[in-house]
Amino acid sequence: MIMLEGAKATTETVDALRVGAATMKAMQKVTNIHDVDKTMDEINEQTENMKQIQETLEAELEELEGAQLEEQLLQPATTAPVAPVHVPAVRQPNRPVPAKPTAELAALQAEMAL
Repeated sequence: MIMLEGAKATTETVDALRVGAATMKAMQKVTNIHDVDKTMDEINEQTENMKQIQETLEAELEELEGAQLEEQLLQPATTAPVAPVHVPAVRQPNRPVPAKPTAELAALQAEMAL
């Protein structure tokens, strides 16, 4: 039984190889080496074009970033607006208003003046 399954697998493998070989032969008949070379040349040319475009864009971007940086550096420095400082009103202590000299005060002053 095991040998029968092995033989069957071998037969299927050989059949698949025959189909693959026939397909490859058909593809080789259609494919020409000159066509492959031409296609590769076109791919390489497009790759080179893309590299040039990328380099140009990178240079433009660097120039633009440099110009923006220079513009920022040349602008005068601005400061944030200063918030007004609010000082709470301090209540001054009540000072007695000097009264008019009274008789007692006048007597005291006269006594000290000797």
